[in-house]
Amino acid sequence: MTEPPARSIWLRPERAGRGPAPTFDRDRIAAAGVALADADGLPAVTMRAVAVALGAGPASLYRYVATRDELLELMIDRVHGEMSYAGLGSGRWLDDLLVLARQSRGVYLAHPWLLDATATRTPLGPQTVTYLERALAALAGLDAAPRTKLEAIAILNAVVSTLTRTEVNQRLAGQTIPQWQRAEAEYLTQIALAGHHPHLAAALTGQPPEPEESPDSLLSRILTRVLTGLLQPDTATAAFVRGATDTEPPAAS
Repeated sequence: MTEPPARSIWLRPERAGRGPAPTFDRDRIAAAGVALADADGLPAVTMRAVAVALGAGPASLYRYVATRDELLELMIDRVHGEMSYAGLGSGRWLDDLLVLARQSRGVYLAHPWLLDATATRTPLGPQTVTYLERALAALAGLDAAPRTKLEAIAILNAVVSTLTRTEVNQRLAGQTIPQWQRAEAEYLTQIALAGHHPHLAAALTGQPPEPEESPDSLLSRILTRVLTGLLQPDTATAAFVRGATDTEPPAAS
């Protein structure tokens, strides 16, 4: 009985052993898909469109990728390979993670479709695994459990994606993030002044104006606060959790 194909495309041979000799490979397929997505967005990437770009028939692609989702996996992994990892090895885990965050932001800005392609999941292709290895290497000397480190890397990726999506969306709207923030603050201030949201009013009124901040500076500032909180020693986290639990009111009888 023939076994079903491996679930991951990365565990299968480049192409089925039967049929004509290969005319292209996964890398060329991925490059064609990336070029289409860069030019016209993710919806432009179809099996037929990629085959046409390669000068082949659509059926020929199925000897290399079984579905469009697998095609996207190849594309995602290819653009993740653009990270250089230059600047790592400082010996300071936070500095190294911020380097990774900035390079990841750069990949998103170069390929905005990647934000949608990884909105629900990030396939673990070889280049993504390399990124994970580099991030864990930066945290190797830190007193934190492996699970904590992996969770922190996941949160780092989520913050980078969220902030970069906002940056891309505001660029499409013809404004910068500081301009968008000022417009949002003006609106919320007017709402707060109506008197129905006292906590919002306290947070917004009487505050000195914040200096204009670049997207890179915003990313670094937020990630610094998030990561230093997430990656404090496990003993400190455990003590905090115990303290928070001890102060909870007793359950109603």
